[in-house]
Amino acid sequence: MSLPLLELREVAVRAHGRAILEVERLAVAPAATLAVLGPNGSGKSTLLRVAAALLAPTSGEVRLDGRPAGRAQLRGATSAVLQRPLLRRGSVRHNVETGMRFHGVERQAIGERSEAWMRRLGIDELADRAAHTLSGGEAQRVSLARALAVRPRLLLLDEPFVALDAPTRGELIADLREVLADTGTAALLVTHDRDEAAALGDAIAILHRGRLRQHGPAPEVLDQPADADCARTLGFDNVLPASLAAALLGAERAVALRAADCEVHDPAGGVGLPARLRRVIPLGALARVEVEAAGHAVQATAPVPLPGWLAALGPGDDLGLVLRPEGARLLAAPGPAFDALALGSAADGRRQS
Repeated sequence: MSLPLLELREVAVRAHGRAILEVERLAVAPAATLAVLGPNGSGKSTLLRVAAALLAPTSGEVRLDGRPAGRAQLRGATSAVLQRPLLRRGSVRHNVETGMRFHGVERQAIGERSEAWMRRLGIDELADRAAHTLSGGEAQRVSLARALAVRPRLLLLDEPFVALDAPTRGELIADLREVLADTGTAALLVTHDRDEAAALGDAIAILHRGRLRQHGPAPEVLDQPADADCARTLGFDNVLPASLAAALLGAERAVALRAADCEVHDPAGGVGLPARLRRVIPLGALARVEVEAAGHAVQATAPVPLPGWLAALGPGDDLGLVLRPEGARLLAAPGPAFDALALGSAADGRRQS
């Protein structure tokens, strides 16, 4: 079994008397992408700063190829792309070449590599454009070209798609995925977006309040959350306590379900668990339907336009609730997120998300 390219061991970062980050072990394999997923304030950016040698941990160590690594070794092996591209004055070509100059690459190689990466990332026709005239997507492609041109062993990605519109974001993610696969470059991506993590990650780690809550191959993590907090981070809209899960699904433990796996039915049909409508929120081709069942808030979906019976209902009216068992995921432990399941605090949970 090969050694991890990058490894964090017993890393802790503390500030103002509290722990910001506590990670027992986290590793990035050679030629693989690890996506670290978590909400705002979970410690993702702190973790990336430690990996980039921009922040020294309070305790613990960062290893490269199985050996403790200092600032010089980490800086020599990594290159970073940030949320907002930090471009210098001058042309696109000048910006792409900048990183190689700092790394002492020979002049001829600088020209060859910059042309190759501008062409690969579709910005070769912008080579002579002033960097300050670029769109957000173009600027981020320049930032990626600059980072990749130095041939890093590990690419550090700090939510690089967050400011992009959906079409631009999708194209750039697809292009980056191809580049990483073709070059065999490892990557450490931090993001709050589960779709980005799913698109790029070979493995996914979930951070919550500075602690590593789940880590494993991407398909396994995405399909089976470890606890309630992980479930919400992964887009499971409902975390049902064992009492409600037993009534609806016959489950013995708490379960997580997406809204798409919860259906509402005309109460006249007598189908499902009795529930009461709270509100309907149109969201394009689907509507989010919030109901109360057995004292708990549950989110379901319905097609748009709404069925006539549902369109005629108002808050407090009765309906039936049915859950698809195949969409339910058993949770190992309740976790702190259960504190927000009661109806009185459900609205606060939605505002935070």
